[in-house]
Amino acid sequence: MRPDGGRAGDPVVCVRGLRMRYGDHDVLDGVGFEIRAGEVVVLLGPNGAGKTTTIEILEGFRRPSAGVVEVLGVDPLHADETWRARVGVLLQSWRDHARWTPEDLIGHLGAYYAPFAEPGRARPVPTDELINLVGLGSVADQRIITLSGGERRRLDVAIAIVGRPELLFLDEPTAGFDPQARREFHELVHRLTDLDGTTVLLTTHDLGEAETLADRILILAGGRIVADGSSDALARQVRASAEVRWTRGGQRFVHATPDATHFIRQLLAEHPDGIEDLQVRRASLEDTYLELVRAHLDGSATPAPVTLLQGGG
Repeated sequence: MRPDGGRAGDPVVCVRGLRMRYGDHDVLDGVGFEIRAGEVVVLLGPNGAGKTTTIEILEGFRRPSAGVVEVLGVDPLHADETWRARVGVLLQSWRDHARWTPEDLIGHLGAYYAPFAEPGRARPVPTDELINLVGLGSVADQRIITLSGGERRRLDVAIAIVGRPELLFLDEPTAGFDPQARREFHELVHRLTDLDGTTVLLTTHDLGEAETLADRILILAGGRIVADGSSDALARQVRASAEVRWTRGGQRFVHATPDATHFIRQLLAEHPDGIEDLQVRRASLEDTYLELVRAHLDGSATPAPVTLLQGGG
């Protein structure tokens, strides 16, 4: 059970036949996918693939040309304030309220969520708690105009989660973050999903970040979802090679194989006297992503998108 009483795995986002046309160009051409409660889903794709357009349609900021979209059981274009209180949004950039302090702005915005508190999901998150959660305690009483780019982005994150959302949209959330801030943000996402049962859909160009955070990865290319699955499942889909390294008799060896387990068994059987320094480097998400996008853009034959069994870990 989620902390709000809902069942883990219930559909939160349902998209069918989504199209978005600008002039005579279809940015989105029949996109379809589902996101279930408690999942962290990362939407990847080349620049111009339609990632931000998709997010904006789900947020209710943009009207699609065609298709069916349900978010928390509602068409976002016809959503009311109760629905909006259940959704958190982090835009790519937002520059406003320069003369406010983070403490004052978070307290002011949080007050709008108070009437929408629910059993098991108090709203808003207390200001002091949220300020410390996003690492702004030392600048809480400074004017926003004086904050660094990374601090301003932390404030954007705080604004997105002040209402303790059930569904959180994050568009390039760690742009401008240093490595420490990025790691702290990842810990925050895990906390939101583990403690509050928050469902997260995010876009990023940082494939390491996607691999760290995602339960599922959607790859958008050519206006369609061309892959859907975990990082490991996508690697299996393209049979991306793993690299096996070992040392024997003082000599180093390297071998690329799509089935590292099978190869290592053979290797050990052939050398029962033992080998040294055995290492396996499996295909990274970057390797898999580039192969899937290349295959699609080149028109190469690729397997059908991975279908996940729901209810698993």
